[in-house]
Amino acid sequence: MTSIVRKATLKDLPILLAFEQNLIQAERPFDSTLKNGKISYYDISELITQTDSEVFVAEIDNEIVASGYAKIKIDKPYLKHKQQGYLGFMFVPQQHRGKQLNKLIVDELFKWCKSRGVFEIRLDVYDENIPALKAYEKAGFKKHLINMRVNIENLNLK
Repeated sequence: MTSIVRKATLKDLPILLAFEQNLIQAERPFDSTLKNGKISYYDISELITQTDSEVFVAEIDNEIVASGYAKIKIDKPYLKHKQQGYLGFMFVPQQHRGKQLNKLIVDELFKWCKSRGVFEIRLDVYDENIPALKAYEKAGFKKHLINMRVNIENLNLK
């Protein structure tokens, strides 16, 4: 069982769109602000074809078993770095978890960012998604900033 990591192509779009829906389903319990019904997080075909982003997939026996993307973004002018590599769309189906596939994808995304002179890498993860937090920490990420929210629609304000 040897895995390979490669750049995604538009031919991979059907499986990647299914991965996106599975990712959304997995994240729904962590986010009460997501709309009901079918939604989409990404324009995957754009991420594949644009020069400022790249999607990678891992394969085992010609089956796509993991995904992730990096997108180069201009960062805030008060930060030391001018650009960041933003990672997302990290997904590994349940039956393939625990095989270090996410780490393989992240390493490839790191190489891609580094080859473009981008060294600040960021991503977002739900604070209650413990397995994802652990996977990202294994890849070298550290918690940096907490995004907080409150819904005041039914709050009795006097």
